[in-house]
Amino acid sequence: MEEYIIQVNKIEELQATNDVHALNAIFQRAKETIVSGLEVVLERLQPNGQPFQFDKFTTLDDLKTYKKQVFKYL
Repeated sequence: MEEYIIQVNKIEELQATNDVHALNAIFQRAKETIVSGLEVVLERLQPNGQPFQFDKFTTLDDLKTYKKQVFKYL
């Protein structure tokens, strides 16, 4: 298993459609990745299609904080 990449663009789409089930699935996989000792990377696709990695999580507390931020907009 390798690092898990969360595309923030996809998170924003799921927030817009209130797809809580899909968001929970993403965060569950991210949690499993961290528990396995690997990193979760936040990435945004730029308008030119290039990925830009801008944050990494290595602890469950960091992931929990990010999840809280995502769900507060639902």
